Amino acid sequence: MSEPSIRIRAAAPSDVPLILSLIRELAEYERAPEQAVATPELIHQHLFGAGLGRGPTAECVIGEIGGRAEGFALFFRNFSTWLGKPGLYLEDLFVRPNTRGRGLGKALFLHVARLALERDCGRMEWSVLDWNTPAINFYKSQGATAMDGWTVHRLDRQGLERLKHSSRA
Repeated sequence: MSEPSIRIRAAAPSDVPLILSLIRELAEYERAPEQAVATPELIHQHLFGAGLGRGPTAECVIGEIGGRAEGFALFFRNFSTWLGKPGLYLEDLFVRPNTRGRGLGKALFLHVARLALERDCGRMEWSVLDWNTPAINFYKSQGATAMDGWTVHRLDRQGLERLKHSSRA
C-alpha cells in the first residue's frame, strides 16, 4: 500500500480556524499553551489583510497528507544589512505528532527554502528551543548550522510599554 500524497498549499482566509488550532497544538508541544493568545481577527489581519497597513505581515502554508491538514509553516520577510538582501524568517514549522516521520515536515521546510531562493533571499533563519532535540536533529540533517555565540533577546509588549514611558523627557 502506498503512502498518502503530501501536498503543500498556500493558506486561505478560510483556514484561520485551522491555523489557530495548529498554533495552539504547537504551543502545547512547546510547553507554553498560555502564551498562545492570537485571535482569529489578528491572524486574519496579519496573514490576509493589511497587517501593518501595507499588506500582509506574514505568510502561511498548510501541509496536507492524503488531503488532511497535518501541519503548517509560518514565515515572514526580514533583512540582512550585511548581505544587503532580504531573508525569510521561519517563525513556526509544526507537524502533528501522529503524522511525524512521514515527510511532511521536510516538505514544508523545503517549500519555504525554495520560496527564499525564488525571492532572492540571502538566507533563511529560525529559532529552535534548546530542548527540542528532534527538531535540532532534523534541521542539522537539512544542512542547517546553529548560530553559536548568538543569544536571542526579546522585549514583550509590557517591556515595550515600560521602555516607551521611561524614555519620555
